[in-house]
This record gives sequence, structure tokens and C-alpha cells, in this order.
Amino acid sequence: MHFLILNGSPKGKNSVTLQTCLYLEKLYPAHRFDVIHAGQQPSFPEKHPEELARRAAEADCLLFVYPVYTFLIPAQLMRFMEGMKASGIDFTGKYASQITTSKHFYDITAHRFVREFASDMGMEFVEGLSADMEDLLSEKGRKEARQFFDYLLFSMKYGLAEPASPAPAASYRPVTVPASSGKKDPAKRVAVVADLGPEDEQLSAMIERFRAVFPYETDLVNLREFPFAGGCLGCFRCAADGVCVYKDGFSDMLRERIQTADAIVTVFTIRDRGMGSLLKTYDDRQFCNGHRTVTMGKPAAAIVSGNYPASENLRNVLESRAETGGNFWCGAASDECDPDREITAVAMRLAYALRYNHTRPANFWGVGGMKIFRDLIWQMQGMMKADHRFYKEHGQYDFPQKKRLRMWAMYAVGALNSSPALRKKMGGKMTEGMLMPYRKVIEDAGKKK
Repeated sequence: MHFLILNGSPKGKNSVTLQTCLYLEKLYPAHRFDVIHAGQQPSFPEKHPEELARRAAEADCLLFVYPVYTFLIPAQLMRFMEGMKASGIDFTGKYASQITTSKHFYDITAHRFVREFASDMGMEFVEGLSADMEDLLSEKGRKEARQFFDYLLFSMKYGLAEPASPAPAASYRPVTVPASSGKKDPAKRVAVVADLGPEDEQLSAMIERFRAVFPYETDLVNLREFPFAGGCLGCFRCAADGVCVYKDGFSDMLRERIQTADAIVTVFTIRDRGMGSLLKTYDDRQFCNGHRTVTMGKPAAAIVSGNYPASENLRNVLESRAETGGNFWCGAASDECDPDREITAVAMRLAYALRYNHTRPANFWGVGGMKIFRDLIWQMQGMMKADHRFYKEHGQYDFPQKKRLRMWAMYAVGALNSSPALRKKMGGKMTEGMLMPYRKVIEDAGKKK
């Protein structure tokens, strides 16, 4: 079999993820492995369409190989994949799979994105390998890599693949732009971060409607106008002090115009099941903040042109990002059904959250994501010094072993519950005892009235 590896890491041949492919190449000499460093050559499909077509035609399977960056694939690989689609090359019937390395922070959404892209391109997809960054250094990790490749070969031999997931049909309803509600309240300012080109007339109208019905000041940050020097390189030079290796001014713009705002609204047109490579570049470059939830407590929302209700993975990305970041999610307005109503509803929820400092507890997405970050930063505190300081200052090192009184209390309860005689004697009193502090809270609430 001939495998074409699309290496999405901006580190190219120095990619940690790529090492798994090199390991498999040594173990399976009967198979051919060819590499395109897609993360270092994101414009390759447009510049060399004939070469891509030739190499793809020779391959039996395309392997998307990349580190997970901020819930998804690196922006450079996304740009490469946009070029693949625009090239017009027929990938129908080709097998595809993926290998990733990460700390398992939302590897599921990254994998789902690539799987959906392959489905849209007519490829036969086999579930990939999601490995920890250090898995290849352990026998267990090496065994799992071998098992993945054996299963991939088995699937290709017998024509097995995951069910296709057709792209949702997209249509949009026209937007009404009302007259502005008058002078805006300067007490709050919302950053509207958009991927907005001259061709995006519908999206422009959606922004104008939002700004017209929203009572507070808005600052439109159009990413098309920013001179990005490139996507995140994963170089970790910002780990100690938060200063990016690029000198294009992104860090200053991010911290002065966006992070100082009272809320952030993200605006884009759905492209290839996602938000497009430009917004992904913006997301990845925010790694100058490391893993610090610097906008926590600020509400967030989105305005999306396209069939957002049917874009499950995209919805998961936006909502889980808000949950992990400690941002109250005010929803996403799309133009698939009733854009006037949806945009107004998002504006109302956002205004309410700002007026009353509304928040809510994190759900599984937020709690689980932060636990992964907590443990990661604790282990890497010597290198990620800015993250470590932030986590200490904000009490994010909430390890369960610190709650010793709670642990000893559970030992006592467990000892009591281990005795059949005591269990029989206590009957339902244990449940009543558990409710005592709650009843006290309710009684106190009644007294306050």
C-alpha cells in the first residue's frame, strides 16, 4: 500500500506527531510512505496542483497527521485542505485516516472535522489514532500505534469504512437592517471579530443588524484587514512571558482591542464545515496567552452565515470553547431560519449578561477541559511560567487531594456504611443527614424575606 502523509504540523520534519509515521514506516517496509509538509506549505495545492494530483493518484490512502491546536487542526493544515478542495482534484474513493498527538484536550472535535472534510471529498474514512504527545516513548503507546495501522490495513483490504456524513444543505434568509436604536451606551464595549470580505454581503448585513439593535458600543475587528505574518508555529517561545515570536503586532491588537472589551462576538461564514483558516489563524495565534483563561467572566456569542443548526461539530467547538474559557455563551445567530429574530435574541441575551454580570457554572465541557489544563500546567510549570503564575493567582490548582477534611469525612462514612448492623440501625437517616446543610440554606433564605 502507498500512504500519502499530509503533515499538518508547522514544525515540518521536526513534528512530534510525524515521528509515529516514521516509526510505522520502519516496522512496515512493504508499504510506501510519502510526505507532504502541509503545515509548512499551506498554499501547495494552488501552486502545484499537478504535483498534488499525481501524488494523490499514486496513493492508496491519505493520512492527515497533525498536533491538535485549539479544538481543531492547525490553521496551516486547514489552509492546505481549503486548497485541496479548490483544486478540483478528484479524491473520490481514496482511503483516508488521521494520526494526532495532543493532551486529549478536544481531540474529538479535531478528529470529527477531518472526518467530515474527507466525507465531503468523497473519501473512504477509517477512524484515526489519537495519541498523547509522549505515547510513542512507551511500549503501550507503540503497541497502540501498531494496532491502529494493522486495523487500517485490514479495513482497506476488506473495503471497510465509516459511514459517510453528508454536508448539510445550506441556504439563507435575507436580513433586515433596521435603523439604529440611537446613541449607544458607552458603559460597555463589545468586540465584533469577523472574517469579512467584500463578497460577504449577507454577513455584512447580519453584522449591521446586530449593531443596530444592540444597546452598547461595538468595535468591528475585521481580520481580513490585519497583516498576519503567519499561523502559530508551536514554538513555545511565548511560554515564559507571553510574547509571540512574530513581530506583526497581533499580540498588541489582541490585548488592546479584543481582550479589553466587555464581550466578544465572533462572526464568519461557514466554510468546509468550519470557520475557515483565517479565523483559525486568529484562534491559534492566541496561544500567546498560553492556557490562561484571560477573558473568563465575559460573555461570548457568534453570528454565522450558513447552516449552523445542522453543523453539530462546529457548534460543539464554539460552545465548549466558551465553557472552558469561563464565558457565558449567549448563543449563535444564523441566517438559516429567521436571522432577524435570532440576531435580535443574541443581542438581547448579550445585553442582559453585560448589564447584570450574568454567569453560570461550567458544564462537563468546561470542567473536564480545565482539569486537563490544570494537570498539564502543573507538570510543565518550569517551562510555562506565565501559565503557572496565572493558575496560582486564580486558584485553578484545585486538586482533590487538597480537600483532606472531605476525604477523611468520607472515610468515616464509609466505615459506618461497611457495618451491616449500623446500616440497619441508621435506615434512611444517612439521606436525612446529607440534606441537613441544604435545609439550613433554605431556612436562611426564608428568613431573609
